[in-house]
Amino acid sequence: MSITIPALPRGPVARLRWALADAWTITLRGLVHWTREPGTVISGLLFPVMMVLMFGYFFGGAMKVPGGGNYREFLMPGMFVMTMVFGMGETVTAVAADKNRGVTSRFRAMPMAPSAVLLGRCVTDMLNSVLALAVLLGVGLAVGWEVHGSTGEALAAVGLLLLLRFALSWLGIYFGLLMKGPEGITLVQTLEFPVGFLTSVFVAPATMPGWLGTIAEWNPLSSTVTAARELFGNPGWDGSSWIVQHASVMAVVWPVVLFAVFFPLSVRRFRNLTG
Repeated sequence: MSITIPALPRGPVARLRWALADAWTITLRGLVHWTREPGTVISGLLFPVMMVLMFGYFFGGAMKVPGGGNYREFLMPGMFVMTMVFGMGETVTAVAADKNRGVTSRFRAMPMAPSAVLLGRCVTDMLNSVLALAVLLGVGLAVGWEVHGSTGEALAAVGLLLLLRFALSWLGIYFGLLMKGPEGITLVQTLEFPVGFLTSVFVAPATMPGWLGTIAEWNPLSSTVTAARELFGNPGWDGSSWIVQHASVMAVVWPVVLFAVFFPLSVRRFRNLTG
């Protein structure tokens, strides 16, 4: 019995439609996994909630906000950013699992747009992040966090958070394609904590030793945290360095740079997979 392989579409418009259709199929596959493994999704949503409760109530009494203010309002924009960072670990795990089980190789052998596998993964991650962010926004409101800025500014803050997650998705995809075993995945997930803590998420860099505070200020996550605090109208800290004074601009620049670096690296790695 002969097998007829469908002809590849011709023309840029047809190829774009083909790629988008295949990417949506991969996205639906990811959503089906959510329904089959709800425990994984729920645990991913509950972890940042526990972090909010731990830092907001257990440690919050010992925290001082520069210039005064409610520590939980200082904390929540940082926790929104940390939720975007934690999502990167989920990306690494999912991509590495597909690669190591041979699923990615089977996709590459099928008559489908090569970009669809990576794009579909990214769309799935973004949908997951929207859900996680919505849950954490609700938790923030429940623990006393408030938005003091305008609706437009609040939406801009949410946009910056999702822009960061979009860039981190491609970083996660690249590392997932590199991983050959669970040890590498564990290492990436472990590094999320020192990278996230070495920021202005939990405390102002001004309270750190000078050299460490400088590193924290220039951490790309800190720019998004600072910009989100400004847009939400939450208490922050008045750093005098250039990176702090231009946090809103850098909250766009850093994700664009990360995407510009890791998107082509991810595509190249995907094309060069051998097994």
